Amino acid sequence: MQTDKGTISIRLVTEAIYELQRGGADASQLLEQSGIAPALLAKPYARVTCEQYAQLWLGLAQHMDDEFFGLNARRMKVGSFAFMARTASKEPSLEHALRGALRFLGLVFEDLSPRLVRTGGMAEIVIEQGAGSVSTRARAFADFTLWMMVHGLACWLVGRRIPIIAIDVLRPQPDYIEDYRVMFSDNLRFNRPHSRLLFNAQWLELPIRRSADELKEFLRAAPQGILVKYRDSQSHAARIKTYLRGIKPERWPDIEAISAHFYMAPSTLRRKLSQQGQSYQSLKDHVRRDMAISRLDQGEINFNELAFELGFADASAFYKAFKKWTGSTPGQYHAMMYRP
Repeated sequence: MQTDKGTISIRLVTEAIYELQRGGADASQLLEQSGIAPALLAKPYARVTCEQYAQLWLGLAQHMDDEFFGLNARRMKVGSFAFMARTASKEPSLEHALRGALRFLGLVFEDLSPRLVRTGGMAEIVIEQGAGSVSTRARAFADFTLWMMVHGLACWLVGRRIPIIAIDVLRPQPDYIEDYRVMFSDNLRFNRPHSRLLFNAQWLELPIRRSADELKEFLRAAPQGILVKYRDSQSHAARIKTYLRGIKPERWPDIEAISAHFYMAPSTLRRKLSQQGQSYQSLKDHVRRDMAISRLDQGEINFNELAFELGFADASAFYKAFKKWTGSTPGQYHAMMYRP
């Protein structure tokens, strides 16, 4: 699975150590052991490497004996993730693995019940919360941390990056969300009735074929193996998507024109995108998908007009593409978003 190296905002470092500091502890030594200068906490635009964040994750877990950073009233004791991964790797399919993993997390946590829901062609990892988990209720970071673990494990189990359609968060939007967009999806919505991560249910049918040696290597490299991979904002794929978002789909250039815009030959651009696990067509599909979802989230119900705006020849072509992306029709998706 091709990934791009990237960095993580210091603001997510601050989020990770928040509960430790709230309890009166000094996080300076843990930060320094992870290669993170404590002075960076006062610089909101600073960034750290994924390796440094992974080391902090390990250090915090060991120091607190909690792989969930104190985000729940009941600790997720060190070794819990490894046990969950071992159990999940023995299941026949991703659906069985996810259901088992989420049941396990529901037993580990107090007043927190993650579960898998299938609605037509879409799947949701829903986080249901009771009244007792005060700090978890108040911070979106808790939801994203749980999804990071579960989604990262799911991607490893099937050996594929599972595209996330959208994320709803029960909590208010935090001050900083840009890294969440990169980690998960551009389609983030806060102050929603439910906390849930949505993806195409077709992924649930994939078989799990991981050996004992692969599991050992995965756990040896954790948590870096479960950190949802970052896109490099300066990669060719990211730059092309940013460029396409700025113009109407009907005016999107062909491969020759987009190559010329970035001062390279078409064959060179194809090769560079292939190295990132992408193609020009897949990038156009991703941008169309995100544009469609954004409009549907805003209440758009004129699907014929939306199809035209997205550059489809007709509504039927749009319906077919949308169902391929999400597992649902535009109407079904709109109904799901606005259900109570």
